[in-house]
Amino acid sequence: MARSHFTLAALATAAVPGADIVSTRPITTTQSGRFDSAVLGLRDGSSLIIRVPTSQDAELEQSGDLVALNALTGGFRARLPFAVPTVVGQAPIGDTRAVVYKFIPGNTFGLSGLGSRGPLTEAVGTAIAAVHSLPTSVVTDSGLVFMSAADAARATRTLKDRAAATGLVPVELLTRWSLALEDSALWQFQPTVIHGALAPESFLVVGDDVTGVTSWAGLKVGDPAADLYWLNSAPDEATATRLFDSYSLGRNAPVDRQLRKRARLYAELEIAKWLLHGLGVRDQAIVADATTMLDGLSKTVETDLLNPLSTDTGQIMAIEEVEEMLSHTPRNATGPQSAYDHVNSASRISED
Repeated sequence: MARSHFTLAALATAAVPGADIVSTRPITTTQSGRFDSAVLGLRDGSSLIIRVPTSQDAELEQSGDLVALNALTGGFRARLPFAVPTVVGQAPIGDTRAVVYKFIPGNTFGLSGLGSRGPLTEAVGTAIAAVHSLPTSVVTDSGLVFMSAADAARATRTLKDRAAATGLVPVELLTRWSLALEDSALWQFQPTVIHGALAPESFLVVGDDVTGVTSWAGLKVGDPAADLYWLNSAPDEATATRLFDSYSLGRNAPVDRQLRKRARLYAELEIAKWLLHGLGVRDQAIVADATTMLDGLSKTVETDLLNPLSTDTGQIMAIEEVEEMLSHTPRNATGPQSAYDHVNSASRISED
């Protein structure tokens, strides 16, 4: 049962002693149902947001979010052209806790409407570039996950293999994904700080400005393409290209040339994740939906010869890209193969 606004206001007062709450109103987001939440108006005219998880999964997400927000200290936040949620108090309730944040003005946007809002499209690209341009120390100093290029390829291969084991993925897709995973040129990239769970609903906007980015539980160092896969659902190619161009201009380092191909691969594999989720929770409706989507995707890519996931064997990293990666890659990266080792291999290929 959802907690009343009166209960949420009382929790906020416990979490933030002295808060003079004079009004409450609901929040409507894609996470409705996973959190009991409300906007709390204070007598001085400012506002707060309170959120209480309603499930164990939501609680784990909230815990990850708190760790990430703690890692994003003032110095890192100052590098971003938007606000990041700020925690102002917590209060226990049952087996979980209520968390109170400063209010960030703005609304989420629908991806379908992005094409008609060119300045907003560019602002979103710039916002993502700012996240990816943060120093990796924001992650490494806080003990968060560091995924090298080799780690990203390995995780993607594991996902593909799990999907293949279901026997429900068309062989054309498995072949397509396997070719991409075997293409070393596709996986020559510089890991960056990534949000880890970006989607249109992650952004708060006012007019054509991005005012905030929420849901930071997935903060890590990893493949920047993982923050861009959702652009494959953009209303048209021109919109996606405009955002990618804005993103490229906003980065403080060269953008690897296979970024969009990996983003497309991740987008296709989202359907495989949906299939595995349906099987995991034994929901035949989800399984049926996923298999229908996979069949449709298979037919689409079979006729779409202009968008292969694998690259030409001649497309390798330019020497300036290799040098840039070497100058930015931490040499103490964790994992079976560090990003530094991965780039050394790429450099040897170029020399050969």
